[in-house]
Amino acid sequence: MSGTLSSFVRGNDRVSPTESLHIEVIADFVCPFCFIGKRRFDKALQAVQSPSDVSWYPYQLNPDLPAEGVPFDDYLSQRFGSPAKAEPVLGFLAAQGDEVGIEFRFDRIRRVPNTLLAHGVMQLAETLGKNQSALAEDLMSAFFEQGLNIGEQEVLIDIAGSHGLSAKDVREATGSEKIKQLVLIREGQVRSRGLAGVPGFLINRRVLVVGAQEPENFINAFDCAMFGEATDELASPALH
Repeated sequence: MSGTLSSFVRGNDRVSPTESLHIEVIADFVCPFCFIGKRRFDKALQAVQSPSDVSWYPYQLNPDLPAEGVPFDDYLSQRFGSPAKAEPVLGFLAAQGDEVGIEFRFDRIRRVPNTLLAHGVMQLAETLGKNQSALAEDLMSAFFEQGLNIGEQEVLIDIAGSHGLSAKDVREATGSEKIKQLVLIREGQVRSRGLAGVPGFLINRRVLVVGAQEPENFINAFDCAMFGEATDELASPALH
């Protein structure tokens, strides 16, 4: 992770000490650390029981993937040399997932999707006042636990439907050049301020936690963001 909190949040953007929490989550749905980090973050948020609201910012882990995605084995070969060489990493992720109730099923994944359309659906959810965190949970679960291609419009329609988003609205959002450009602009804002790895959790615009941290680390960051002095240092290093 390059840069500091001061490069991500300008001094006049910071929120004054408060007993409530506003968290902006920066993540991608095909990032296993984002899934693990979200589960740990959720546990920490439940523990503190402070008034809170959570919003999500788009971040594409693989922005250069073709619109149709790539075969999973090809993706592993590009990153690790071969699928066999990726096995230790996948085993580590599976063990980490078990600890937070995630059943990573890498054997079910056939394609790694381009996630631009999925981020567009998240943008739609925000516009319509839907629960983005619940939708993000289901998008990640669909990919990592069910092996679904969340880059396909019909898959997104099925997932979004359980969150009160109509098929008509999802079709319009995933086909909208305006929404795609909005997603890219928002992602560009995040990248331009120095965030080079995800997940990231910006708390009250005062503390930035990077990586799939343990719940205790999140709780400490919540306390600092609500009552402590703002700092220009990252709360944690990036994990990847």
